[in-house]
Amino acid sequence: MVYDGHETERHRGRVIVLVKPDGTVLVHDADGYQPAAWLTRADAVACSVDDGFRITARDGDTALRVRSHADATTTAFPVTDAGTPVGDCPDCGQRLVRVRGGVTCIGCGERYGLPAAATVTDETCSCGCPRLRVERGVTHDVCLDRTCEPLVDSVRAAFDREWTCPECGSDLRIVRRGDLLVGCDAYPDCEVAYSLPVGPLAGTCDCGLPTFDTPSGRRCLDTTCERPRD
Repeated sequence: MVYDGHETERHRGRVIVLVKPDGTVLVHDADGYQPAAWLTRADAVACSVDDGFRITARDGDTALRVRSHADATTTAFPVTDAGTPVGDCPDCGQRLVRVRGGVTCIGCGERYGLPAAATVTDETCSCGCPRLRVERGVTHDVCLDRTCEPLVDSVRAAFDREWTCPECGSDLRIVRRGDLLVGCDAYPDCEVAYSLPVGPLAGTCDCGLPTFDTPSGRRCLDTTCERPRD
């Protein structure tokens, strides 16, 4: 086994080589859980079984090469994301698991995005997906599948035109531009826009905009506001 990085390292021994779907290559020996060598999310991975097993993984100028000097066995296993079970997939019936800001089915691979700080509840929507509890000013109870019950629709029902633009006096609207925004109805003539924070409404700032109790403390809708808050 040869590892070419800032320095070249060579190892010899009986090892297990794991190639993950994201291109990460792990070389494990008999001792402990830490790999003897690895390359995370390689740009390219090439495998060959001609004249013995060989694998070469490259990431820029860094390379990891493994060659067998005896008989070697290769096999492939299905692998999925692993996370906390949160329900069953309405499409295939396999388990849904919560992983890295989303929910994924370990059967068919269907993936659903999760709003920041969302809680997956034990309740199930009529479509078969779990329901979410999301704090955006008030508590919103929506489906995991945003095509079924979009969070933006629930937030609009609660706050669309509830507040006034401090710059031009127009209504503030609830819009989705990647994230949920509170934007001026006079756009593009007025470009005032605020990101809707996580947390319940707390009151009204001296500037006239609402305040929220967020995970990091009470704040105005306008993060640049320095006026006293109730």
